[in-house]
Amino acid sequence: MLIGYARVSTQDQNPDLQLDALRNAGCGKLYVEKASGAQRERPELQMALQYARPGDVVLVWKLDRLARSTKQLIETIEALENHSIGFRSLTEAIDTTSASGKLIFHMFAALAEFERSIIRERTKAGLQSARERGRLGGRPPALQAKDIQIAKRLLTDPELTVEEVAKKMGRHISGGRGAIEAQVG
Repeated sequence: MLIGYARVSTQDQNPDLQLDALRNAGCGKLYVEKASGAQRERPELQMALQYARPGDVVLVWKLDRLARSTKQLIETIEALENHSIGFRSLTEAIDTTSASGKLIFHMFAALAEFERSIIRERTKAGLQSARERGRLGGRPPALQAKDIQIAKRLLTDPELTVEEVAKKMGRHISGGRGAIEAQVG
């Protein structure tokens, strides 16, 4: 069975174009979501995935309707694959039920993994370079009792902001003026 999933990003948008394409492709069941792709919780998508049985195919009009990021897309397709459920995208002509479709999809997955590895390598190199220059990373240490007293005195000046006081002290101050005033020191 073909199970269609359509998604529009806002309540004002109309999914008719997607729904027409999914119906014309032969979908027996349709699920429609009105939610941002960045939103992890998408109940209609979850219902579509739960409804699907081994041998079924989940069909979307376009890849970005299923997932916002490559990582999210790969995770969703792998979850389908683990349950012997196929995936098709009409616009990109990807069909994981065919050998060539699986190849194309896995090439996307390999490129995404490569991109994540490159980002990790760059991050490690940047941290190492900073350490060699004497920079330790992370936010400055929290305030000690004597620091709180100093911060309280400085904050009696209404012209000074918490950010300015934190910068002068080389410390992180969370919670704003009220949090400092409430602390016992």
